[in-house]
Amino acid sequence: MKYIVVLGDGMADEELEELGGKTPLAYADTPALDRLSKQSEIGMVYTIPEGMKPGSDTANLSVLGYDPKIYYSGRSPLEALSIGVPMKDTDIALRCNLVTISEEDVPFEKQTIIDHSSGEISTRECGILLEAVRKELADETYQFYTGTSYRHCLIWNNGKVLELTAPHDVLGQAIGLYLPSDEKLLCMMKRSYEILKDHPLNQERKRKGLNPANCCWFWGAGTKPHLCSFEEKCGIKGVMVSAVDLLKGIAVGAGMETVHVKGANGGLDTNYEGKWHAAFHALETGCDFAYIHVEAPDEMGHQGSVEKKVKSIEYLDGRIIGPLTDAMDAVHMDYRLLVMPDHPTPVRVRTHTSDGVPYLLYDSTAHREEKWDYNEKEARQSGNLIRKGHTIIDKLLNRNE
Repeated sequence: MKYIVVLGDGMADEELEELGGKTPLAYADTPALDRLSKQSEIGMVYTIPEGMKPGSDTANLSVLGYDPKIYYSGRSPLEALSIGVPMKDTDIALRCNLVTISEEDVPFEKQTIIDHSSGEISTRECGILLEAVRKELADETYQFYTGTSYRHCLIWNNGKVLELTAPHDVLGQAIGLYLPSDEKLLCMMKRSYEILKDHPLNQERKRKGLNPANCCWFWGAGTKPHLCSFEEKCGIKGVMVSAVDLLKGIAVGAGMETVHVKGANGGLDTNYEGKWHAAFHALETGCDFAYIHVEAPDEMGHQGSVEKKVKSIEYLDGRIIGPLTDAMDAVHMDYRLLVMPDHPTPVRVRTHTSDGVPYLLYDSTAHREEKWDYNEKEARQSGNLIRKGHTIIDKLLNRNE
């Protein structure tokens, strides 16, 4: 038996008037999920423990079977693992987003945050911009490391864990209330804006109508993570297929394999086909478990785009789930498939919420005849409810049946 998770990051949402009272998941054209739902268990699962902030860090740890209340030490440290940052126990890692702020003729604190991803800027462009910041701001205490797209890392030697605001939580707002209380971090943010706003690369982006990556934004502080081995915990060998450093970092910490997929970028135009091919190859060649993470629904939720969020779900269905299950069936490989979001990212609020998310669990060896479709409303109506998200891995592995 093989085990597969297809994780549509932020895929869950609210019922929207512009979609006829349906959620993006219910509205999207998803023939593969429609077919699978008639032979699957569906239900709701809560991936965010009570009292913890909703995020892809805590939620994906839950889906992989790691109780965030035990294993979570901050978001950025997990990403640091992915990009090979040599963290000491006394180091603090912080996420360093390159964001777009408004460039108005007002004090820095009164600028507005426009875009947490700088128009899904490329890693190549961000590398150039981060190098300009690094040359002026890096020293023995503060070191910058390039990640993927707009997502980068700052290591603070002998630092402290601070409460910092995620930029995607305050889109469209003046930044003054959400800036770091630490004077040095605040000074670095201000100086990064001065360095980047007139950088030739950003000037060129503006000429093209693209959002400039004109400020470093620090958040997600935490200490070096200590995850137990996924293989020892679950008794199976796993592979992670994701474009984002957070998921790769969780995999590194858990001792799972990671696969680089060319063209996988965390955006709407990611290489969907390459992702399912990579997972299928790993399952054919010795892995028992594949985790396919797709960032696009979350990014489209943050952008507040109903149309693009629907499209991201249709791509997930037609370009990953459909062909992957067809390929598994064609070679007669028995498998259990879990499809779910990690958390909701409603387009109305453009950030994460802690609400429950719908799951679909399919077993290629079982015979079921159901009438439901896979969406938030019918998952609630099913009556199936998992309160502790970190136990859903046991349901996938058939440990509690």
